[in-house]
Amino acid sequence: MPGFEIFGEEEKKEIMDVLDTGVLFRYEFNDQRNGVFKVKEFEEKFAHYCGTSYGQAVTSGTAALKVALNALGIGPGDEVITQGFTFVATWEAIFEVGAIPVFTEVDTTLNMDPVDLKKKITSKTKCIIPVHMLGAQARIKEILAIATEHGIPVLEDTAQAAGGKIEGKHLGSFGKCGTFSFDSVKTMTTGEGGMVITDDLELWRAMSEYQDHGHDHEVNPGGRGGEGRRFVGFNYRMMEIQGAIGIAQLAKLDSMIAAQQKNKAKLKDAAGQIPGVTFRHLMDEKGDSATFFAFSLLDRDHCTKVNDSLKSDSFGAINFAENSWHFYPKWEHLLEGKTITRSGYPFMESGGKRRVVYDPELLPQSAEILGKTLIYPVSINMGSELLDNMCRALEKAGSA
Repeated sequence: MPGFEIFGEEEKKEIMDVLDTGVLFRYEFNDQRNGVFKVKEFEEKFAHYCGTSYGQAVTSGTAALKVALNALGIGPGDEVITQGFTFVATWEAIFEVGAIPVFTEVDTTLNMDPVDLKKKITSKTKCIIPVHMLGAQARIKEILAIATEHGIPVLEDTAQAAGGKIEGKHLGSFGKCGTFSFDSVKTMTTGEGGMVITDDLELWRAMSEYQDHGHDHEVNPGGRGGEGRRFVGFNYRMMEIQGAIGIAQLAKLDSMIAAQQKNKAKLKDAAGQIPGVTFRHLMDEKGDSATFFAFSLLDRDHCTKVNDSLKSDSFGAINFAENSWHFYPKWEHLLEGKTITRSGYPFMESGGKRRVVYDPELLPQSAEILGKTLIYPVSINMGSELLDNMCRALEKAGSA
């Protein structure tokens, strides 16, 4: 990762198709665009790639979450369960639709712990969002079984795992719907952008309308603006240039993942020489998108010593227990209820009553696991010299 490492003539060709029409907007202008509808084409190709019936392109992975939650009918009074190790966008989107985020522990997959999930379900739980974090699979089959037992829809946050699979089935295609991000540091990128996939026609229709101000997109003689509206929507439309880039990047995705898997395997072999090291549990190693390489040490002290050695060789790894964007105890704005609104929403009700309070010590299991885990992003184009130097640094760290 990311896909911009291999921008080439394919992306340029798709973009020029758009510029030649002069139409950047994804809808209408039929007489000018000569049949060029890049976002629509991207949606269809991405859904087909993932083995689903429908795709809805939007402006970002965050927007994809909000559009999907709205289409699922999630709103005030609802609780949505997700994991405490994820990018902030997951729970920001939950707040944005008026619901309350509830957080679970992660296990050795570094994703949602089904055991803790069972404990967090209440009568208010209306959706479950497991995150296929850092490119690898959550225990999605176990999570789906739990959700099905309680009649709760599952929305897969697949922002960081496009192209990932379990036994040949694409991540994002297991639940009611799955969301993806194509931002600037994702394996396939459109600069900004996102997608929701589903097999549910009515759910897709609701998403299609919501992301375009509620327009029902029915053909009408008066042109744009004459459509009907079933409900209030908002604007999360993807531009044609983004769709064009997405088409070219999607065609390269499998080869990008193969390159990442090859690079990751070399790093894993080198890290395997560190005494006491263990590796992230993968539900299906062949289906790993390999965007990140995670390895765990004996304890937090051992982790610090190993990373200090790696830093001395200019190859320090990420310890997400110290990361302020991805781990629950570091989300000070969430824990302290910080907001820009005068009313204190989403943490306060209009009458001044507190809606939700988050305990910083809520997730001890996650803190223990992440505190001793080191992670490297895996690039597509990692030259042999860079890989060799990283491997030597890992081998040296084994004596730390």
